[in-house]
Amino acid sequence: MNYQKLFDSSISKEAISAWRSSGKKALGVVCCHVPHEILYAADVLPVRLRATGCEDYSEAEVWMSSFSCSFAKSILQYFIDGVYDLDGLVTSDGCMQAVRIYDNWRAYSKKASKEQSLFEIGAPRMNSPTTKAYYREELKILIDAMEKFSGNKITDEKLIKAIEMCNEERRLIKQLLDLQKEEHPVITGAEALTIMLASSNMPAYEYIELLKAFLADAPNRKPVSDYRARFMIIGSALDNPKYVEAIENKGGLVVADTLCFGSMGFGEELSVKNGDIIGSIADYYLDRLVCPRMIDNRDALHEFIVNKAKEYRVDGLLYEKMQNCECWGGENTFLEPALKDAGIPVLYLEREEKLANIGQLEIRVEAFIEMVEKED
Repeated sequence: MNYQKLFDSSISKEAISAWRSSGKKALGVVCCHVPHEILYAADVLPVRLRATGCEDYSEAEVWMSSFSCSFAKSILQYFIDGVYDLDGLVTSDGCMQAVRIYDNWRAYSKKASKEQSLFEIGAPRMNSPTTKAYYREELKILIDAMEKFSGNKITDEKLIKAIEMCNEERRLIKQLLDLQKEEHPVITGAEALTIMLASSNMPAYEYIELLKAFLADAPNRKPVSDYRARFMIIGSALDNPKYVEAIENKGGLVVADTLCFGSMGFGEELSVKNGDIIGSIADYYLDRLVCPRMIDNRDALHEFIVNKAKEYRVDGLLYEKMQNCECWGGENTFLEPALKDAGIPVLYLEREEKLANIGQLEIRVEAFIEMVEKED
C-alpha cells in the first residue's frame, strides 16, 4: 500500500470533501479536550485544525486582540480564506486563544453571512471529583448536540467502536515513536511530525491503514546516522515540520517531543472502567498530560518531560514558545530547576506561526549543538 500521503504536511480538503459529499458532517476541532471518540460515534469527522503554511493573517488580526498568538490568528485566517471544507467548529477552552478562535469566527461568519454550526464545551483546569463531574456533564451536552447536528443516535456500542479505533491509532503512533529510540532511527524528527500531522487530513480508519503500511516498510528504510546531537522538542503548538527540518539541517536530530500536534495529541490508550463509558472518557481527557494548562499537574508534567528525555537519550532539550502563548509562555520558570537537576541542557527559542528568521534559528541551534558536543 502506498503510504506517501503521510509525508504531505500541507492542509488538504480531499478526504474532508469526500466525507461531506457522502452526506456526512465534518467539524473543525480546536485543542485536545474535545473527544474525537464522541464525534466519530455520531459519524461526524473531527478535523484537528492547524495553520501550517499560513504566511499572512492580516485580516484575522483585525478581529483578534494584539495579545492573541499567531497560531490562533492563522486558524481564523484560514477560516476566512475558506481553506477548510467544514460544516462548523467545536472547541473547548483548552487555552484562551482557542476560545478567541470560536468567538471571532462566530462574529465574523455572522457578519459575512457564512454562519456555521458552532459548539463549545468547558474543560476544567483542575483534576478532582468535582471537576470531572462537571466535565462529564459537558460531554453529555456535547453528545446531545452531536446527535441533533448529525441526526445520528450515539449509543454505547458506537462509542466503544470509536474508542477502539482511536486506541488502534494510538498504538500505531507508539510504534512510530519507538522507532526514534534507536541509536540510528529510520525516521527523522521532521518526518515523524509530518506523519502525526497527517492524521488531521483524513478519517482515523484511513490513517490507520497508512500507518500500518509505513510501519511494515520501516525496516527497509535507511537509518539516520549523520547527526551530531539528539534533541527533544517541547513547547507551543508546532504544526510545521519545516521548523524541525531547519534544526536537523544543522546536525541536530529530533528524536522525541511533548507537542500537542505531536506525541501528546495521541497519548496512551483509553480504557473503559466499570462499564462507565462517558465517565471513562471524561477521566481520560482530564487525567492525560498534554500541556501546562492544568493547574495541578505541573509536577507530573515536568517529571514526564525529564523521564522522556532520559528514555530517548537526548543530549539537549529545545523549548520553543510562541509569542503570547498562554500555556507555555512562562512554564520555563517552573520547569528549569527540574531540567537542571537532571543535567539536561536546554535552548529556549521564541517563534511565530509564520516561519521567519530561520537563519537565526539555525545559528542558535548550531551553537547549542557545539555546546552539548563539548560537554560530552
